[in-house]
Amino acid sequence: MALFGKNKKAPTPDSIILPVHVGIIMDGNGRWAKKRGLPRKAGHREGAQTFRKITRYCSQIGIKYLTVYAFSTENWKRPEDEVGALMKLFQSYLEEALSDFKDDDIVVRFIGDKSGFSPELQALMEENEQSSKNRDGMVLNIAMNYGSRDEIVRAVKHISADVKSGRLDENSIDEALVSNYLYTAGQPDPDLIIRPSGEYRISNFLLWQSAYTEFVIMNKLWPDFQQSDLDEALQIYSQRNRRYGGV
Repeated sequence: MALFGKNKKAPTPDSIILPVHVGIIMDGNGRWAKKRGLPRKAGHREGAQTFRKITRYCSQIGIKYLTVYAFSTENWKRPEDEVGALMKLFQSYLEEALSDFKDDDIVVRFIGDKSGFSPELQALMEENEQSSKNRDGMVLNIAMNYGSRDEIVRAVKHISADVKSGRLDENSIDEALVSNYLYTAGQPDPDLIIRPSGEYRISNFLLWQSAYTEFVIMNKLWPDFQQSDLDEALQIYSQRNRRYGGV
């Protein structure tokens, strides 16, 4: 049973502390397929369906920002046929997303190095971003060809270039400035990161942004992840005492 009931309305402040920004490491597609004797691409297809369902649910219950880890900079090392299947799946999803989320008031953004993808995929990313930019609902960050170390290196290079050109005084460099050079500039840091599949790793995801993020590890593969699992993670988060280094 869903924590927020059939109407999927945001809970009252007395019932739960809802995070503003949630990150999800969508992990376990390949293992889900292997357990069923299916090719890994079948797991990715099923995981894409879970992504649609959980994204809508987050929007409906009042999450303001959702960042999902879809494809990392390290994922290019996977077998060529699996990467090819993922690229086809991404293209199919992005084509469908233009109509899928048009009535959901969701702002779609892509974080990561888009230049690594085909011109067709880059164009679809741009079209999705442009078509949703004037909405005022939940911001959905889809991390594709994303790696947090790469993101930080990119930020350092841009800061260095701006100092060298005189556009930036090196004495003005502080944590807030560095944050403004990241892909998530202007957004709050994630309050909660959820990792399904039972793995206890951050996997190069939002390293800078997650300095004081709460983590919930769930022993369930991503294609099996349900709204009730998200509810459970939110309940766990709500019971945490966030001290930010204080007492």
